[in-house]
Amino acid sequence: MSDRLRLGVMVSGSGTNLQSIIDACEAGRTGACVAVVTSNRASAFGLERARKHGIPTVHIPVGQTGSPEWEAADARQVEVLQAHGVQLVCLAGYMRKIGPRLLDAFPGAIMNIHPALLPAFPGVEVQWTAADYGVRIAGCTVHFADEEFDRGPIIIQAAVPVMPGDTGDELAHRILQQEHRIYPQAIKWFAEGRLSISGRQVLVKEAPPPLIDGTAIISPGLDP
Repeated sequence: MSDRLRLGVMVSGSGTNLQSIIDACEAGRTGACVAVVTSNRASAFGLERARKHGIPTVHIPVGQTGSPEWEAADARQVEVLQAHGVQLVCLAGYMRKIGPRLLDAFPGAIMNIHPALLPAFPGVEVQWTAADYGVRIAGCTVHFADEEFDRGPIIIQAAVPVMPGDTGDELAHRILQQEHRIYPQAIKWFAEGRLSISGRQVLVKEAPPPLIDGTAIISPGLDP
């Protein structure tokens, strides 16, 4: 494990993206391993997923953004991640704003997955918003996180069609399938040192051409 990139994954809910990361790591597809999983919710099922794989878990309660409790949680998060030798932080359905100490401790090394084609539809429950809005194309984005929600430089995106009559639940399910494809890929690129940031652009060394298959358009494409 020592020669693999050490991940710290932060979750708030069921942890399906965490599971996709764990599975990809255990299958040797990322060059990484999950060193620790943290959550702001003690009842988050993502913690149980981690425990089933023997991964350490830590519950870190978070207060209202900007409060002393939030600032303390920010410092505690850094302490826990550094104690486990984390090199890349992965937000996987983490539904709280991250703080300046975490950002400062892991510059250019915090990723997030968002269920929309950023910069369109930032925020929460955006799959339902997209379906109600009547868009024809939806999707998901892996990006580097910064001090604002859903704003950081984009690494990889997957686009899916919105079918006539789609409900938010149906669209969310179709998008989630692509999230599970592109997040491990972004981690692999990071582990291999193939990502660099230039302004708002993320450059992928030896990036595969866009992939078009029966379920999505993914750009850059997935490694063979």
